[in-house]
Amino acid sequence: MNILEKIKYYACVQPFAKAMISDQEEITYQELELFSDYLASYLDQTCGENKAPIAVYGHKSVYMLICMLACVKSGRAYCPIDVSVPDYRIRLILDKMEPSAVLATENLNGGLHRIINLDGIKKIIQLQTKNISPDKWVKDEEVFYIIFTSGSTGEPKGVQITANSLNNYLEWSMELGSTKEEKRGKCFLNQAPFSFDLSVMDLYTCLASGGTLWTLSKAVQSDYRSLMESLEKSNGDIWVSTPSFAEICLTDKQFNEQLMPQLKTFLFCGETLTKETVLKLRERFPAACVVNTYGPTESTVAVTSVIIEENLCKEENNLPVGRPKPGTRIEIRDKDGYPVPKGQKGEILILGNTVSSGYYKAPELDKKAFFYEKEGNKTLRGYRTGDEGYLRNGMLYYCGRIDLQIKLHGYRIEIEDVENNLLKLKEIERAVVIPNIKDGKAKSLTAYIVYKGQVAEPFDTALILKKQLKEFLPDYMIPKKFIFLDEFPINNNGKIDRKLLGGLQK
Repeated sequence: MNILEKIKYYACVQPFAKAMISDQEEITYQELELFSDYLASYLDQTCGENKAPIAVYGHKSVYMLICMLACVKSGRAYCPIDVSVPDYRIRLILDKMEPSAVLATENLNGGLHRIINLDGIKKIIQLQTKNISPDKWVKDEEVFYIIFTSGSTGEPKGVQITANSLNNYLEWSMELGSTKEEKRGKCFLNQAPFSFDLSVMDLYTCLASGGTLWTLSKAVQSDYRSLMESLEKSNGDIWVSTPSFAEICLTDKQFNEQLMPQLKTFLFCGETLTKETVLKLRERFPAACVVNTYGPTESTVAVTSVIIEENLCKEENNLPVGRPKPGTRIEIRDKDGYPVPKGQKGEILILGNTVSSGYYKAPELDKKAFFYEKEGNKTLRGYRTGDEGYLRNGMLYYCGRIDLQIKLHGYRIEIEDVENNLLKLKEIERAVVIPNIKDGKAKSLTAYIVYKGQVAEPFDTALILKKQLKEFLPDYMIPKKFIFLDEFPINNNGKIDRKLLGGLQK
């Protein structure tokens, strides 16, 4: 069964089981099935022949989930946009998409785009009585969702994931850390917003298992007391997050197996997992297993996994990110595209049945990132990750980025995206952004600025620039520190010496 069939199945066999709990809201499988059917029927009638994707705006509400499922049931991909995305960036995404509709579960100014607000969504659900035919559903190689990520040009790019890719991923993710049977009906914790592909790991794996998704809103995550209270109340069984979020929780002594006695699995993705974090988790939650995974948005969340046993923490190497899932091949190649000798570093290439069908309306980007290769009678899609790594005994080790892309608190950021948006501020003449790396992980961003005018007070000037930058970038992409220079250092090749600039942070 595909994911939509599984939700329909659980709506029949356990209609009153909770599918999702979000702040003060909750929804059963029966309600989720019926409400998304009703809204899908409306979208099918009103959008007609327009099969363009639909934007879904909001933050982890049950209505956002209803909207996302309604889109694909009506035969249209959905694009989730979180409330943390600034208006300017939302306009870029909507203008790129040209959506057939915008479903907004929070207040949104969509400009010229047609918006159905929350009151309208609720009214449609109340008045509709028609179910949508499964013949209308997104299927096979049709696009199921589009997630926009940071782009080097200063504009976000949309990664398209097909129904086949998602369903192939789910067949694997339902076995991560525990079996399908052991996951059945369990509570999954959701940390990431739905506009971040890590959420696919908890949201759809949960729904495919007939479980309950317990969401942690942005407001709850920003308050330690509320966070610990929510974690305790959740009775969560399966934890899905970035390592950074777990590290934040570990700073509170309450965060242990007494707080969450049912927690048996930690699933990590999105950034580097350190041995220190694993050792702390094993001490606080001795009965839980820790699973490390790896994969970019373009390969449908993750493609490798490994349970971090005690012996791996004793090795001199960094922790591995695991072995490839069935249907996926990992290759390490040099800059010319040739395989490197075993054990040597090179670019990580992913080939397999969960690789994206390409970027939305960006064929020039597709040519750089995606490729096709024959394997027997099959043709596999491949993706050049830009990540550096090596294989040892079939196990993949991640060594960082080859280009100017980083992961910060699990979010993928193109450094040039931040730099190009800094240059939109009229006071800035030149800008270079350098990540602050510690223990192999990006901890923050520092912006080096050549200012057009006189910088009277660097601290106050930095605050003003940060405030202005909020118009163009979400908070996680805004540099934490600003350093003002008269000019940038140049290396022997006549380029800005980024390595020397990075040394100025210390």
